[in-house]
Amino acid sequence: MAEREWFLPIFAYIEAWMKNHPDQVCFVAIDGMSGSGKSFLGEKLHETLGGMLLHMDDFFLRPQQRTKERTREVGGNVDYERFLEEVLEPLKKGKERICYRPYNCKTQTVSEGNVLEQRGNLCIIEGSYSQHPYFQDPYDIRIVLTVSAEVQRERILRRNGSSMLARFVEEWIPMENTYLKEFQILEKSHMVYAT
Repeated sequence: MAEREWFLPIFAYIEAWMKNHPDQVCFVAIDGMSGSGKSFLGEKLHETLGGMLLHMDDFFLRPQQRTKERTREVGGNVDYERFLEEVLEPLKKGKERICYRPYNCKTQTVSEGNVLEQRGNLCIIEGSYSQHPYFQDPYDIRIVLTVSAEVQRERILRRNGSSMLARFVEEWIPMENTYLKEFQILEKSHMVYAT
């Protein structure tokens, strides 16, 4: 299937929801495996349909949060508390402007603040752990992307290099897979796509 074609049903599904709910903001979560195309899909949806786009990568755990207890926790590899407080709760209350502090991997700190304004009636949240049950299912549409282990490794190697691939394979991919399985993220989603 051509690069453009695989996500056309996703576009159609979201557009149909928005047409049927013209006065509501459509909250879309794009969860799934590393290297499956979550950021790519989020960008394409944002470019085409507008609205607001947020990335779960902005909510990596800060160094002081990376305790043994937290890293053993299923789905604990993301700052879900801060994401709920700074993003989901304000948006669900109807705020059209939010200020959140994205995590900077290079400096290992959170920034002063990133202001986003809601334009249109779409809010896309892409990234692993975006459907964490801690959020109590705030989404109208839940999408999961999957990828074979072989293609996943090829994509991560191309995107992040060999040293980071080793970290993905040894640490992050097993944590993501456990999260997807334990919380039944695929089973609870509206759409599941193998990319």
